[in-house]
Amino acid sequence: MESRRRMQLYRTMHLWHWISAAVCFAALTLFTVTGITLNHASAISAEPAVSTGNAQVPEALRGLLAVGGAESAKPPPEIAAWAEDAFELSLRDATAEWSEEELYLSAPGPGRDAWVSVDRASGAAKFEKTDRGWLAYFNDLHKGRNTGITWTIFIDVVAAAVLFFSLTGLVLLWIQARQRTSTWPLVGGGIALVTALMIFFAH
Repeated sequence: MESRRRMQLYRTMHLWHWISAAVCFAALTLFTVTGITLNHASAISAEPAVSTGNAQVPEALRGLLAVGGAESAKPPPEIAAWAEDAFELSLRDATAEWSEEELYLSAPGPGRDAWVSVDRASGAAKFEKTDRGWLAYFNDLHKGRNTGITWTIFIDVVAAAVLFFSLTGLVLLWIQARQRTSTWPLVGGGIALVTALMIFFAH
């Protein structure tokens, strides 16, 4: 009877283990590769591409700069839409900072930074966009830097799935430990190695 229950547990864990592995495969590969590139970021050189520009806010929109919106963290939609067309950049998730002299729009994203500054008195606008390349883009995805709430939730889901994958693997090790006597020495050795590296070398 116990042998039957053990076999049923093995089959269930084996099923969940490979399903979680299949679900995590793409994301885990991405995070593994970017973990290596992040660990050697200083050895990987990249030349950021910087673009700048100037424009004048149309007279019809100048009134939005003089009154209203100063307490809002989001830019006026009309100003944002105009700046997107004028400077060919996305301000979908931009934040607004108001001062007496200017409206400053910040729109960072994975692998890039962008901002637009608008003089509230004259309507003169200027922008700067810095693109740090594909490697920086993927590294920022790994860190969840300026990626938005959807990607942040995705990272949490992947982390939970990877933890589930590890736990089902541990149960499979426990089930097969009787036939494989090296199981627990290897598990213990892995734990001891990580602990030693953390205590003695990770300063």
